Amino acid sequence: MTDVVARDPSQATAATGTPTRPSRSWTEIGSEIGDRIYSWSITGFAALVPILLLLIFISVGIAAWPALRTFGFTFLTSSDWDPVAGHFGAAPAIYGTIVSSILALVIATPLALGVAVFLSEFAPNWLRGPVAFAVDLLAAVPSVIYGLWGIFVLIPFLREFLMPFLRDTLHLGVLPLFAGPAYGSSMLAAGLILAIMCLPYISAVTREVLMAVPRSQREAAVGLGATRWEVIRDAVIPYARSGIIGGIILGLGRALGETMAVTMLIGNRHEIAASLFAPGYTMASLIANEFSEATGDLHLSALMAVGFVLLLVTFLVNALARWLVWQTAKER
Repeated sequence: MTDVVARDPSQATAATGTPTRPSRSWTEIGSEIGDRIYSWSITGFAALVPILLLLIFISVGIAAWPALRTFGFTFLTSSDWDPVAGHFGAAPAIYGTIVSSILALVIATPLALGVAVFLSEFAPNWLRGPVAFAVDLLAAVPSVIYGLWGIFVLIPFLREFLMPFLRDTLHLGVLPLFAGPAYGSSMLAAGLILAIMCLPYISAVTREVLMAVPRSQREAAVGLGATRWEVIRDAVIPYARSGIIGGIILGLGRALGETMAVTMLIGNRHEIAASLFAPGYTMASLIANEFSEATGDLHLSALMAVGFVLLLVTFLVNALARWLVWQTAKER
């Protein structure tokens, strides 16, 4: 094959008397085409994710529309869930999702912050890696394993020790929050298992954010005479505050969507109770329990409406978390 290239631009200039644009070799043309194909491919892959998310929103919304149109806003406020009578209200499931998730954050956040501060500020290098790996490994345990552990270990412990201790020994039973019989399967059990499952997410994000704080930030505080604890409290944590909040909200997103372990521990009772000792329901556990048994179109649509609400809440929470992490990156 004849090469189409005038490889030396000076030869073209000498032949015509005017400078000409050097021709490219077939190799260069092929390389350029390959680069364009690669660029279009990865752009398509990147665009596929938001398109897929949008399609999920649209398909779930269309499936939920009959129930939302039938019940309107009362679908979110009613506690009446009777598939036989055709009455559907998601208030107990929404209440259970919010309470169990907040309870999980209340328990998990101090533990995760403590682990992150220890690993980033106090742990020696030989210990930091193994402990961080062990904490991160909690996120890799399947949720059904957490559920089984909760049934055979956590619930008996709560029923025989912790719940009687809180209600009778500490006399907290006078408060509605700790009143009632100790069934074991309860909102408290769901909150505790969710706390264990959220902890690695909050800890990992917080650890990375704390370790990314500039060394000059610490040195400036030390130069002013601050102790080590004062450096962490007044210089490191305030600098990383937005990222820490982002990690906590990521943990909240994990708690909102957890299904299997919560379904096995929360008791699955469709009512709103003030006591943490009482069984409850979450949106995810409601869908998991009834989806295979839904026969009527309205029942199926009501479950899809619950899923649409859960999807919307989870998306907003994770978007807020990502925005906070970006804000932290911009400040550095």
